[in-house]
Amino acid sequence: MFDFDRNKLEEYIDKLSNPRVLIIGDMGIDEMVYGDTERISREAPVLILRHSHTKIILGQAANAAHNLATINGGKVSAIGLYGDDYYGPMLLEAFQKAGINTDYMVQDKSRTTTVKSRISGASFHSVTQQVVRIDRVDESSLSQEIEDKIIENIKKAIPEHDAIILSDYNIGLLTDRIIQETVKTAKEYGKIVVADVQKNMTRYKGVYALTPNQPDSEKAVGYFIKDENSLSKAGEDILKMTDAKVLLLTRGGDGMAVFEHEKPTHTDVPVFNKTDVFDVTGAGDTVVASFTLALAAGAEPKYAAIIGNIAASIVIRSFGCATTTIQELKNSLHKMNMNNYIIKA
Repeated sequence: MFDFDRNKLEEYIDKLSNPRVLIIGDMGIDEMVYGDTERISREAPVLILRHSHTKIILGQAANAAHNLATINGGKVSAIGLYGDDYYGPMLLEAFQKAGINTDYMVQDKSRTTTVKSRISGASFHSVTQQVVRIDRVDESSLSQEIEDKIIENIKKAIPEHDAIILSDYNIGLLTDRIIQETVKTAKEYGKIVVADVQKNMTRYKGVYALTPNQPDSEKAVGYFIKDENSLSKAGEDILKMTDAKVLLLTRGGDGMAVFEHEKPTHTDVPVFNKTDVFDVTGAGDTVVASFTLALAAGAEPKYAAIIGNIAASIVIRSFGCATTTIQELKNSLHKMNMNNYIIKA
């Protein structure tokens, strides 16, 4: 157990609005199409929905960008791709509505804008339920020209920001060269890089921090995390294989574990405000956004993890990809009895 200082935690939360963050990754939108059930089609045994409304939501790495913007008041820039298609302007417009700078976004006319369309229906006697999902995703390799343009924008943008997030949804933007140039440039300017990565962690050698979940961490190390000993070993192994200074390993219902380079023990952070009704969609993006802002604001990794945990406990109570604010974080902290939680170090 470490000597937890509640006042210190609140001071760090107050500073979350200060850092400017650059997020680089697989940007996209979630198109949420809603309708009311009308009848079964005569053409085929399928449901006919009468369209009621459509919502456009920032998705994938763009959801992490949205989380950043709601916490730090829009001091966020995005680097990603969009196509020369119907959805490209929608992505840019959704960014701009969220207060996110799109000056460094790159158009690739050879590929489609990443879109996940969810079609949901409801009847008078039922709740809204998803009927089908349609993904428009191009995972082909980047051309040399597009890769060069992205790297050019990265080198322009990094000096203007305090921290960089690499958000990898395995769609293809984060090539080895883009990762390496980001890490190299960030080190030249003394900026921290946080990688939200699901697999191939060794590609992210030299980043300051990694935020994988437990299943992806188990795949990376080649064994299951089943107790404190295997958890400690996994954390040490990942830090060694990536040369990272900090590892935030998210563990679902078991909370989080924070590992720091050359520290003999890790910190276990339990789940806060547990509830039986929740939706974890996009919660990982909320964690990496709040964790990165806290680190950039000067918080120690264990305090940054606690802030990320509080943020996650807020957004999982909302349906779909949700965001939070500094005031909501402070309100949640004030309502919590921290004596009910054991934070082990």
